[in-house]
This record gives sequence, structure tokens and C-alpha cells, in this order.
Amino acid sequence: MKYQVVVKITNSSNILLELDDSQSPKTVRDFIDKLPFTVDLNVWGEEIYTSKSPISQPEENSKSPVELNDVAYWPTGKAICLFYGPTPIGNPDEITPASPVNVIGKIISPDKSILDNVHSEKATFTLQS
Repeated sequence: MKYQVVVKITNSSNILLELDDSQSPKTVRDFIDKLPFTVDLNVWGEEIYTSKSPISQPEENSKSPVELNDVAYWPTGKAICLFYGPTPIGNPDEITPASPVNVIGKIISPDKSILDNVHSEKATFTLQS
């Protein structure tokens, strides 16, 4: 099943995500059940990741590296990760998380300039109505 999730970023435009439970169904279910929630955002290379989220799932079909615009849950830090380009580790043409992640969807409205301008801000994740 697919779900549309809006990420409302303080002082910025919204980002639209499409979650898909085909790879990590338990993680997606936990994510949807916890909505809405607000977390801090951090940046690592061209990855935006959240502070500790209310989601608590173990590795579920986790992987590394990931694909451009993947949305993932990082079990180690209980964080949501938005991958829109290279991270500081791994091979030059790969997007490599700090450790394996549960892929839960895609960024579907990535105005890259929005993602490039995110620094340390708050974001609220909500189900699109």
C-alpha cells in the first residue's frame, strides 16, 4: 500500500513523500501509526535525517547503499532519512548511509533547492488528506 506524507519544514516549503510498504511493511505501518510527529532536521552530505523519531523498528530488509530520493528509517538512530545525493562515506557514485536502513519510500516532490537549503530546523510529518 502507498501513502502520501507531507513534511512541513519550518521556514521552508513542504516536501511530499510517497511511502510504500512493499519493502519494509512493519516499518511503514509503525510510521503511519505514529503520524503526525515533529522532529529536528540535520544534514549529512546530501542526506537530511531527523532527530530520534517515535518509530521503533529493527532492521527490516535493510540495505546500503540506497538509491537517489529514497526515504528510509535508520534503526540505529531511530531517524527518518531523505537521500537526495551523495553522503560523505562510500564510493563516489553511491549513496551510502552510516549503516543499513529500511527503505520505506521516495521523495516525490524534490525541488532540490528546498533540500539544499535545509539546515537545523524542525519538521512535522503528516499524512496528506
